[in-house]
Amino acid sequence: MAHVGLQTSVTLEDQPGEEGEAMSTTRGTSAPGGPQSPLLRPRSHRRTQSDQPWTMFPFSTPEGFVAVNKPPSWAENEIEALKIANNYKFGFKKWKSHVTARPLEVRSDVVKELYSDPRTVKLIKGSTISPGNVLYSVLFGWWIAGFYFLLAGIMMMTYIGRIYGSHCFKLAKYFFWPFGKFVQKDRDSEDSAEEQPLHNGSAGVHSYESFESSESTPLVPSTSGKSGRNACCGTMTNTEYWHKPETYIWLFLGVPVLFVVHALVYFVCWILVVFIPVAKVNGHAIKMLLMPPRSIRIESDSMSAAQQPSEVIVCTYQAVNVYYYKYTVDGMNIVLVNLLLFVVLALIAGYGDKGNNYTSPTAKFVISLLAIIPLAYYIGLAIASIAAQSNFAVGAVLNATFGSIVELTLYITALVKGANMVDTCYSELVKSALTGTLLGTMLFIPGLCMIIGGLKHHEQFFNLRSAGVSSTLLFVSVAGAFAPTIFSKFYGSIVCSSCSNVTSWVPINTSQLALTSGPSGSFMCSDCHQEVFDQEGSLYNEHIKPLIYTCAVLLPLAYICGLLFTLKTHSHIYDVEKTEASDTTPAQDRSNNHSTIAHWSRLKGVTILLVATVLMSLCADLVTENMQPILSGSGVSQYFIGVTLLALVPDTPEIVNGIQFALQNNLSLSIEVGSSIAVQVCLLQMPVLVLVNCIHDIGFQLLFIDLHLWSVLFSVLVMNYIFMDGKCDYFQGSAMCIVYLIIVAMYFFAPNPGSCGNP
Repeated sequence: MAHVGLQTSVTLEDQPGEEGEAMSTTRGTSAPGGPQSPLLRPRSHRRTQSDQPWTMFPFSTPEGFVAVNKPPSWAENEIEALKIANNYKFGFKKWKSHVTARPLEVRSDVVKELYSDPRTVKLIKGSTISPGNVLYSVLFGWWIAGFYFLLAGIMMMTYIGRIYGSHCFKLAKYFFWPFGKFVQKDRDSEDSAEEQPLHNGSAGVHSYESFESSESTPLVPSTSGKSGRNACCGTMTNTEYWHKPETYIWLFLGVPVLFVVHALVYFVCWILVVFIPVAKVNGHAIKMLLMPPRSIRIESDSMSAAQQPSEVIVCTYQAVNVYYYKYTVDGMNIVLVNLLLFVVLALIAGYGDKGNNYTSPTAKFVISLLAIIPLAYYIGLAIASIAAQSNFAVGAVLNATFGSIVELTLYITALVKGANMVDTCYSELVKSALTGTLLGTMLFIPGLCMIIGGLKHHEQFFNLRSAGVSSTLLFVSVAGAFAPTIFSKFYGSIVCSSCSNVTSWVPINTSQLALTSGPSGSFMCSDCHQEVFDQEGSLYNEHIKPLIYTCAVLLPLAYICGLLFTLKTHSHIYDVEKTEASDTTPAQDRSNNHSTIAHWSRLKGVTILLVATVLMSLCADLVTENMQPILSGSGVSQYFIGVTLLALVPDTPEIVNGIQFALQNNLSLSIEVGSSIAVQVCLLQMPVLVLVNCIHDIGFQLLFIDLHLWSVLFSVLVMNYIFMDGKCDYFQGSAMCIVYLIIVAMYFFAPNPGSCGNP
């Protein structure tokens, strides 16, 4: 095995990026494709003038080959290139999502369909009957139509509102099965002088064909067919509409009810994500409530609809699209946007119902914990966006200060809560969460990424040199963080709750945990633990406490040393090159460069960062405020709750980013995601907690139980053993995840600390 590290430099010229073609294979095996998959070329290969420029990364590859990457779409502009460069910097958050807007023309047909205008008229080639459309009629269509039928009868009984009655009958049939039908609005006389061709949608769906009306479409309705009826009866203008008495009857009887119906369907379908096409239809239906009924027509023939001098209000062909999980709103994924609902619910339930009259503490705890997930993602995207638009110093400060703000906010509020209640359970819970974060980032996150990436790419390579740097720092981090614990094991006293003098061997039951020998015979003791707080307090105050402060000072110095090594003296380990466009670059490749307009400007990013941080602190306060019923009444070990829930929920964005990197065959960043979090926990979060405890006693000592100590040490050994050869597959990832689950199982069956009560 030859370990090859390609040294490159970061250049951020505002030049278009290129996207080459996957050209070569290795020994009969095709190299994995994808924007960030390494393509293997023989060493003897020399780049000719006809070759596409490429982007290089340091990879460990099979002997005799050098890993090179084709210029992918992630280096389209200066901001994206700087974000990518930040991903390879030690101490910076690894972020997969784009921070700049990507034009639809460079996206796939599936994504184009997600953003297509709901007023697009398409030529139907197949049947509109599908499982998703039938499901819509079962879940929504029948009762929406029922409301329209009910209002149709009511408006008919008013007599003067009979025109709205017939209008409701038509819309009832439409909303029961709207697929392949087109709701049109006749143009007013003022608009008839302007040409308004139908919106042309993307041809992303294979069963439909986009159709655009030509400029020769007649602007005056013909006297044949349905247009003839409109010409005969006349179209109600906006002025006449607001002077009709039936209009106000409709506004009083029909509009409020239908507004609530469509708003409810819109909200539910938006939350369900896959039903967003239905949400868009109902959003336009709300606008239709205030339109003159005679100006609205429903067509089922796309050719007939295109020939009418009218404007298409809405048309739809499918109720369900499973790819809407890719939909974004202002650069944020739709699923995370929907999770903001939990933030609102948490604040209302937590601060509006302090007496628990309407919601239980358990419900508040769960809602507040779920609210942390989108806020953590917003904080991460804000940091990545600001850092990509700023210089290195700003990015480094942001990542060092706000990179761990989610976890620190949650931990400090829990410790303050425990200190006020004089309850040591909260301190043990925070230590369990810190340990769980280390276990998750060293075993679970890289193992899960290896499984998902290995199933897609068979075998993956990663940067062995950068992984070695992270592993070394991780050894230093764990050694410094757990040194006071190891020290206390040597010099602390063993304290047992009860001991009995026995003169002969007797069977040991579950409550009897230790057997010691004394001067007068043998003693049987139960519930023994290490104790460092002796009666005089000399051991802790004179020896262990100074050691804790010493480690708390040295650990950040190791972080600074890592920054200097990876960002200054040995920056080539992480560097990325953004190649310049050449004259030989095809025009279609240059067109893949999207604009340099960021989703969030620096001012907007700072505002979102501050607001999300404040909301995070409020939600963290609610989590700790309503945690006690979970600890005392759930029947689950407190250690298990800390190692799993409190450790993994704040790291959900990192887990998602790691999986996305693995799917793109960039396992180096997937591994760095977990390693960087583990390093920050030991080198930044633990020293900050020690500092806060020094300023104001919150009951936190950097001393861990034996289970935490040996679990972390064993995890470090397993991780470094797996990372030895610079390549991995799903089998190695499965091994890491199984080890993680075994350790978590130990915490699940572990008894609670004596002061907290056993489940």
